[in-house]
Amino acid sequence: MRVALAQVDATVGDLRGNLEKIKGALGRAAERACGLAVFPEQCLGGYPALDLWEEPGFVRANQEALQALAKRTGETACLVGFVAANKSRRGKPVHNAAALLHRGKVVAVRHKTLLPTYDVFDEARYFEPAKDNKPVKFMGTRLGISICEDAWARDPSVARLYPNDPLKELAKSGASLLVNLSASPFGSDKPGWRLKLFADQARRLRLPFLYCNMVGGNDEIILDGHSLVLDAKGRCVARGAGFGEDLVVVDTERLPDPLAGEVFAPDIEQTAGALTLGIRDYAAKCGFKNALVGLSGGIDSALTCALAVRALGANCVTGVSMPSEYSSESSLEDAQALASNLGVRWLKLPIQEVFESYRGALGELLGPREGLPEQNLQARIRGNFLMALSNREGALLLSTGNKSEMSVGYCTLYGDMSGGLAVLADVPKKTVYALSRWLNREAKVIPESSIEKLPSAELKPHQFDQDDLPPYDALDAILAAYVEQRRGPAEIAAGGFDRGLVDEILRRIDRAEYKRRQAPPSLKISGKSFGIGRRMPIARGSYR
Repeated sequence: MRVALAQVDATVGDLRGNLEKIKGALGRAAERACGLAVFPEQCLGGYPALDLWEEPGFVRANQEALQALAKRTGETACLVGFVAANKSRRGKPVHNAAALLHRGKVVAVRHKTLLPTYDVFDEARYFEPAKDNKPVKFMGTRLGISICEDAWARDPSVARLYPNDPLKELAKSGASLLVNLSASPFGSDKPGWRLKLFADQARRLRLPFLYCNMVGGNDEIILDGHSLVLDAKGRCVARGAGFGEDLVVVDTERLPDPLAGEVFAPDIEQTAGALTLGIRDYAAKCGFKNALVGLSGGIDSALTCALAVRALGANCVTGVSMPSEYSSESSLEDAQALASNLGVRWLKLPIQEVFESYRGALGELLGPREGLPEQNLQARIRGNFLMALSNREGALLLSTGNKSEMSVGYCTLYGDMSGGLAVLADVPKKTVYALSRWLNREAKVIPESSIEKLPSAELKPHQFDQDDLPPYDALDAILAAYVEQRRGPAEIAAGGFDRGLVDEILRRIDRAEYKRRQAPPSLKISGKSFGIGRRMPIARGSYR
């Protein structure tokens, strides 16, 4: 049987738009004489739809869209993710489901068995798990249909999360082909790990494995595509595009030879692709055509602006420099050079006059000259300028703070944290440098001086980040150990760090939770970001 894996970019809640995309891909699969076109998990309504899954109107509309799609099917069948009603009336009212559509009818429906409740996932809040799942007979093949997490039951990277193994049960029930519909978010090591995991599944069950993953950005989550076809020996014989829509066609009776060389692009290239897609889709799905970036002359704002140009095009991006008395001439020159290199519109809006008026109005209440209130005041004036332009032009303001700064609260509420999307809030400072050098590999887009100079907020004379922060190498390593690997202070210190430094960084991370809770949504690229996947109380005591 010829099968097409159609990794499409679905928008949450846009049932009409998603239906049209599915119809288009189904038509292309039919043109290539495919017997089956496979679409991702929850493709009709988008993933994750969150509390929309609890709205009866959304559920009804998604089921109506499914019936409309069924009527459009002919000889090419369609296997698509949707929300199914729980007909038993026991438990949650809906299932995370897949429907097989053929010749105008819904011929089979299967439900997701394993409902993840970790990191960004909270599916047990919404869905009732499958009671059982048997293979579906279709065109001489027994399709073992599973949905996303069902294929992760034997993930060797974590303790066994589930007592049952849906893929093994499908194999024992006679499945001859395993097909997984997925909406698996991107992480910096996720594509390679998926390949290892699914290769192991195919080998142990001695069955070909077809994996269709969604692509696209939905709020903080980036779905990377990278659909896979593995033979019964666990060898990858076909792969979908990363960070773009694709149609992967294979003949399951005559699978191609295994792919030669590396299956995926280098990690830094994938990270750039993920952030670019995240910006593009967040802007488009929220109705923005243009973006604003405050350009300080530093590396964070330069990288944010360069990624915005990759995502939206130079004609849709405006860079804004807002110098004060503490801004160096070289930083202003770097900001202007970046704008010229990228071909973006550049505005220079000095804040000194407004800053002086605030100083005059607040007088002694502002405290010592060049103290923290005065420094934050400059950041907030800049935030007001940028938000005024955002309001005036209907442009999306991209905030530029990185994960290292956000972790310890080295940022200003209602100042540099202002914006509609935090592009780098899950990107540690070391990765900021790596991405900047990667973007400069062919042409010097980001000025070398922005990369080479010591980072500074330039809010007082002779100010550098390292006056207030530990070295970024140490900060990033401790941050990853604490937030992503969930290690305690003693274990982190045993890795070669001073215990006092570890305790201080962890204290600052905990204390800055109230700031991060008020930040714009951030694009998730790591195993654990500051966002919907990390739920920490703000008002808390210390148990350490």
